[in-house]
Amino acid sequence: MRYRTLGATGIEVSVHCLGTMMFGAVGNPDHDDSARIIHAALDQGINFVDTADMYSAGESEQIVGKALKSRRDDVVLATKVHFPMGEGPNRGGNSRRWITTEVDSSLRRLGTDWIDLYQVHRPDHRTDVEETLSVLTDLVRAGKIRAFGCSTFPAEDIVEAYHVAERRGFGKFRTEQPPYSLIARGIERSLLPTAQRLNMGVLTWSPLASGFLSGKIRKGQPVDLTAGRAALTPFRFDPTIPGNAAKFDALEQLIEVADGLGRTLPELALAFVVSHPAVTSVITGPRTMEHLESTLKAADLTLDDEVLDRIDEIVPPGTDLYPPDGAWKPISIVDPSRRRRPLADRAAR
Repeated sequence: MRYRTLGATGIEVSVHCLGTMMFGAVGNPDHDDSARIIHAALDQGINFVDTADMYSAGESEQIVGKALKSRRDDVVLATKVHFPMGEGPNRGGNSRRWITTEVDSSLRRLGTDWIDLYQVHRPDHRTDVEETLSVLTDLVRAGKIRAFGCSTFPAEDIVEAYHVAERRGFGKFRTEQPPYSLIARGIERSLLPTAQRLNMGVLTWSPLASGFLSGKIRKGQPVDLTAGRAALTPFRFDPTIPGNAAKFDALEQLIEVADGLGRTLPELALAFVVSHPAVTSVITGPRTMEHLESTLKAADLTLDDEVLDRIDEIVPPGTDLYPPDGAWKPISIVDPSRRRRPLADRAAR
């Protein structure tokens, strides 16, 4: 396994990062089996493990903590905070109050004294970024976390946070965790160049586009919309929806590229993501040992310029063939009042 430096942290991490969203009630509820998968990943050279407090309501962190108990010093452990954890108006978000509370809960579930990378899972328009950076800086000084980053932040929010940190003397977001795949390349326009300019590490998620690039979906073949990832977001997989036509057309062409290399589509998808110079590591989230073994096969695949040029022809750089599911939308889009002047002030004359 190859290792890369995680932004400006000086921490060396494997190019494949083990994502653990599928460990627990939402995926694999067998704690012992999940632990075996984690140990197998570590044995193959993966030293980077990513989880979040909200994955299966904390169960994923518990599984990871138990699995890493005897190998903690060899692992770069990342988790996240933001999404609600229980009932109540202050049990989520990016406030000092919640982050101070929840970091201790994550440490307890993980069974560790420190978190290597603590990530803000999504932006929070209710909380000033200065408040968030302040508490994260304090957690670094307290020794509870080693570095902090963000996930699915737009480039403009990252730049704002950078300048606030410079002005106020706070620590900086050292990493960003965005969705990125063969058919969701929008972050190539501004997010990835911004991360490069600010020397941030980038660990990407959803390299298989929520299973669309698993190789099990094909144009002209029926899709079971009642099982697996398709059941969660059927509108992304339904071939009868006109907006999905471009995805299915690109899918067949990408399969041809993979076949020409004698590799699978998932292997092509993973190798593509880690070919970008801004990407440090790609998160893969296996549910079974078979899934892990399948993704690890991509580790030795190098895509030459000819192959990358062909991919660019199929899905042009900076293009999203579907809006990647970020589970977050800016308040300027969600709140109509942010997009509409008062009625009396809308006319030009």
